[in-house]
Amino acid sequence: MRAEIIAVGTELLLGQIANTNAQFLSKKLAEIGVGVYFHSVVGDNTERLLQVIRLASGRSDLVIFTGGLGPTQDDLTKETLAGHVGIELETNSEAMERIEKFFSQRGIVMTENNRKQALVLSGSHVFSNDFGMAPGMAIRHDSSTFVLLPGPPSELYPMVENYVMPYLTDLLPDKQVFHSHVLRFYGIGESALEEKLLDLIQKQDNPTIAPYAKEFEVTLRITARAATVEEGEALILPVEKEILSRVGQYMYGMGENSSLHDVLVSELKKRNETIACAESCTGGTIASLITSVPGSSQVFRGGVVCYTNEGKNQLLEVPDSILQTDGAVSEKTAQLLAEHVREKLGATYGISVTGVAGPDPSEGKPVGLVYVGIAAEGMPTVVKELRLAGRRHAIVGRAAKYALFYALQMQKER
Repeated sequence: MRAEIIAVGTELLLGQIANTNAQFLSKKLAEIGVGVYFHSVVGDNTERLLQVIRLASGRSDLVIFTGGLGPTQDDLTKETLAGHVGIELETNSEAMERIEKFFSQRGIVMTENNRKQALVLSGSHVFSNDFGMAPGMAIRHDSSTFVLLPGPPSELYPMVENYVMPYLTDLLPDKQVFHSHVLRFYGIGESALEEKLLDLIQKQDNPTIAPYAKEFEVTLRITARAATVEEGEALILPVEKEILSRVGQYMYGMGENSSLHDVLVSELKKRNETIACAESCTGGTIASLITSVPGSSQVFRGGVVCYTNEGKNQLLEVPDSILQTDGAVSEKTAQLLAEHVREKLGATYGISVTGVAGPDPSEGKPVGLVYVGIAAEGMPTVVKELRLAGRRHAIVGRAAKYALFYALQMQKER
């Protein structure tokens, strides 16, 4: 099945928002073995949208639209497609009831143009919008299936997960299951990971192995086609075992939505352990990542942003002699920061980051030199030296995530 995604909205062309919907949809379609051949973006203009629809109709089996289902005059997607396929629009009673209820519960007078959101193509398969007002829909015309989805990701994502994916899976001729495992890695780049797994990737057939570079980390998706989930799992496990035998030391978690800070908080909860952090060049980034996880208050004892030498000395008792001889950016300073923040806040683990984020060198030390300290109750403190590349924000982000990764590694050793 050849698929195409058309994003509708002038704001996309102007660069006011990013087209994250197309990325999300491409990943979801790949999971069920549907190849996406084209991405298009078109503004809120009937004639230009019609040109794109005509082109897509002649080359794609599945055409998915995002956006243009709202109440205003520039929301033109379903009206334009209705004209192309020669099908009338009709009011969907369930959607209309949801819209009226929304305004009634808030004590707001509903303007007449909001009724437009309840219109759907006559005879279409309607997808409920559990987090908004405009429903999605799908309709078959000639040799193409057209799927219309709302633009806001908060509405589109759950609609796709709950309603669209089951609908599309039923369209597939062989009704195969596409089962995946997602492995998350840190501390190794995409090219280095691929090199270590190149023979597996080159001979892949079923399951397939696909690496994706994400922000400062790498995700590996192993996908099997099978008649059942159980058969898919049996195909994946031997491949996964071989991958982990080669690069398992870099894997920190599994799952589509897991992150270093999510995994760390989860593991701390399981073990009834706590953590505290001392941050210099990262300026509170680690604390922000940890506290973004719901329930992190159970495990996070607090953090100290000791950005200056005075802060390191007065708040965490790094001796002036160390700061003068070894320097603020040094193995010894990182060690003392990790140990002292752990002791002062009564945590199981203390992590510290001190380094040169740039743009200029400091203490005669190069931009990108970073020390990460990890202190743990009953274990020797470990300090890692990093040589990070990139601009200031990239160095800060990578340093913070390395600290989380090393904390996870120390957990495994306890």
